Amino acid sequence: MAEDVPGDVSDANGLDPAAMGFMCGLEVHQQLATGKLHSRQPSTLYEDGIEDIEGRWPSAHRRLRAARGEGGRIDIAARFEQRRNRSFVYHQSPNAGLIEMDEAPPLEHDRDAVEVALTMAAMMDAKPVGALQAMRKTVVDGSNTSGFQRTTLVATHGAIQTPTGPVGVDVICLEEDSARKLDTRSTPDGEQVIYTLDRLGVPLVEVATAPDVQTPEHAKETALAMGTLLRDTRRVRRGLGSIRQDLNVSIGPGDRVEIKGCQDLDWIPRIIRLEMARQLHFHRLANELRAELGVERLPSHRDLDDADLEIRVAETVLEKLPFELHDVSTALTTCESKMVAQSLSSGAVVLGLSLPGLSGKLGTKTLDAEGSQMPRLGRELASAAKLAGVKGIFHSDELPAYGITEAETAACADRLGDCFVLCVAPQWQAELALEGVHSRAILAYHRIPQEVRNVVIRKGAPEDGTTTAMRPLPGGARMYPETDIPTTPIPAEFWTSIKANLPPSREERFARFETTSLSENQISALISGELDDYFMDGVSGELELPEKAWASALLDHGTTKLNALAVAIHLRESGTITREGVEPLVNDADMEDIPTLISWMTAEAASRGFEPADTGAVEAAVAEVLAERADFVAERGMAALGPLMGVVMGKLGGAADGKAVSAALKEQIQRLL
Repeated sequence: MAEDVPGDVSDANGLDPAAMGFMCGLEVHQQLATGKLHSRQPSTLYEDGIEDIEGRWPSAHRRLRAARGEGGRIDIAARFEQRRNRSFVYHQSPNAGLIEMDEAPPLEHDRDAVEVALTMAAMMDAKPVGALQAMRKTVVDGSNTSGFQRTTLVATHGAIQTPTGPVGVDVICLEEDSARKLDTRSTPDGEQVIYTLDRLGVPLVEVATAPDVQTPEHAKETALAMGTLLRDTRRVRRGLGSIRQDLNVSIGPGDRVEIKGCQDLDWIPRIIRLEMARQLHFHRLANELRAELGVERLPSHRDLDDADLEIRVAETVLEKLPFELHDVSTALTTCESKMVAQSLSSGAVVLGLSLPGLSGKLGTKTLDAEGSQMPRLGRELASAAKLAGVKGIFHSDELPAYGITEAETAACADRLGDCFVLCVAPQWQAELALEGVHSRAILAYHRIPQEVRNVVIRKGAPEDGTTTAMRPLPGGARMYPETDIPTTPIPAEFWTSIKANLPPSREERFARFETTSLSENQISALISGELDDYFMDGVSGELELPEKAWASALLDHGTTKLNALAVAIHLRESGTITREGVEPLVNDADMEDIPTLISWMTAEAASRGFEPADTGAVEAAVAEVLAERADFVAERGMAALGPLMGVVMGKLGGAADGKAVSAALKEQIQRLL
């Protein structure tokens, strides 16, 4: 049967985005370097693990349920999460108060966070809203103690520039970050998820682009341009997890899927191309299954779908694949699988679900040319089951395996038919897991579902660029107004002031260095390290620091004790303290006032022996060492300079500048040769 959509699923990198009706947009979430959004608590993030926190920080145990939104409907994603039967434990970090615990109403928006968000909006030439109206966005996965996330629309209709072309920015929002997950534990009553509240409420700016991304490579370009623009404000957090990119991806034969967990920009093109291959695979599989069922094929583009036809197909599929569970525990009582044996001994059951007509369609693990797992229905069914908290499923296409013998497989087939799925878990959990499997199996006859997926991560990095299902794509029912926070107007003069005081763009930052004596590498390092503003302040400030010396100091030491570092460089370059005295004096300085620092460091240099020796003393010490090591100098020539540096410095007791010693050694050795 000829395919109406081009492309080889096994060669994701060779797929043609334009021919496949590719659409893509990004959602970038950036933490701000301000206090928390609605509680005036500091945005401190703690590195403590669960073993350090339990028993030391107060905790609370909660269960959450989905509530109806403003329109009277329960959001599909919220309904799904509630059915997972999970409970949550929250450890109250030192920067989490009654608001984070959802025991006091929130405060109005942090003014600094609002200013940063509006600054970003102005840098994208976006249009601000007239007033800030906080909304509640239903979230019942436990990551918010209240069961919702507060989010506020700030601006719309902006754009960012990329080398490939402009990308529209649909919305810019200011929202609370979620609680940080520490652990997940299995209990007889369901999963228990452990969170800490240090990150809950940290301000995030969410920037959602229009679907203007042209190719997977352009998506990486866009993410890089967006991240650069946000960092150019110099008011965002840096480090792992401080910025997150979500990808909204679809092809004509598929549908919109939101992919989370794209931390490494270099992986973005590969992740997108694998999603394109997955959507193409399941379009073809759906048409293969529909042909066997004798129903009309799916059109090559989702815009051509016939809703009435899909309803009729769903009815036909449900007749073929009824949801009927069978307890096949007795068939596996002597199973060699440790997991199965241990589960049964602890009271679990083995439930089976028959999937007639899908034999050979579930697939087994196969890798593409780049080493990524090829898409297969069995993996999607396993993802659906895992959302109920089980570790996985067994299916007939891959059995016998995993300690389940051929005889045991045949015994299950006698009860369930030639295609089936097994789940080993407590009764309630196995039922919920197989209900998810059944729903996903039925969807195999239709276009792929809109859903949120997550990049598979192993040891902090993407495993192979593939994704697994997380939850249904949320709808509009999850959002409703926050009644505890008053609406805050954005005065015209406030917006005018922000536009008049925008931080330099990346191009402007580089342009500032055109008249300096720094190398390109130094300039790039200063800008990438967000040190360029400190550099400019130092060379143009009251100390008028020398460019190369100040740049090197900033790159070596950073901005900790900035004034002390500036004074030390000033005194070193003016000959007041030695090079060796810089670090200890900066480390010991506990004041900020520059005149006071100058007086203190000058006195300390004298008392600690960090005053440079005069030129005569250096020349004399070098001459003395060369006389003592005449044979060594004769043998090594100029190569003796390095080894003798330490000898001369030791003779001077550290009270000399290394540059001066090196110059004197070089000159005197050359005279001897």
